[in-house]
Amino acid sequence: MKYVRDTTGRFKRRPHFEPYELDRECEKILFEFLLQRFGEFRFPVPTDALEVLIEQHAEDLDMYADLSGLGADVEGVTEFISGSRPRVQISKRLSEDVRLENRLRTTLTHEFGHVKFHAPLWELDDGMQDLFGVRPERMSISCKRENIITASEYDWMEWQAGYVCGAMLMPRSRVKELAKQFLSKSSAASLAVTAPSAIDLIGRVMETFHVSSDAARVRLIKLRVLAEQRNSDLFALGR
Repeated sequence: MKYVRDTTGRFKRRPHFEPYELDRECEKILFEFLLQRFGEFRFPVPTDALEVLIEQHAEDLDMYADLSGLGADVEGVTEFISGSRPRVQISKRLSEDVRLENRLRTTLTHEFGHVKFHAPLWELDDGMQDLFGVRPERMSISCKRENIITASEYDWMEWQAGYVCGAMLMPRSRVKELAKQFLSKSSAASLAVTAPSAIDLIGRVMETFHVSSDAARVRLIKLRVLAEQRNSDLFALGR
């Protein structure tokens, strides 16, 4: 991790993580948590376990928040408070409708990304003031559905939380192993996202990790198992 200029204007500089750094840290956090809670690596990660994970790092988790006043597409909110751990709110629509469990799971892990990787900005001592400039005493991040899994890299807080979402639900090492087994059977080194076999692989990831097709597809693309364009250069699976 390094600090770079923050073009969003929130801070003078902000933390920059390479994808492999987020993958490595997320696997460490998740595997330690699963061993502690279940004595084994359990996939898909149970939804209620994701709630516990947030509760271990946040001041408060409200699973039945009325976020309608923030817009119909806001599904999660993380509030950062100087001198305190973050407070997390999840839209009650997700918690009350079993048909939306996949969206609930991605929202929980997205908000965990904010809690784990962004809360330290409010915990740093005054010696870091020159780096970050004047920090507000409180800041709320309202997370819209369209940014839960994917977000523009310009909005670095949402992009990082979105990457963490995929990394927590679908750990890199497990997805790579699943993909390697699948691709060895299909005699392919890698796949274009539009290939028929890619649809089968996406389905396997959905079933294994209890995620939506969009979440599985985005994760496979980010891990360079699938290529977005049929005619683009295909990336090596082991990278």
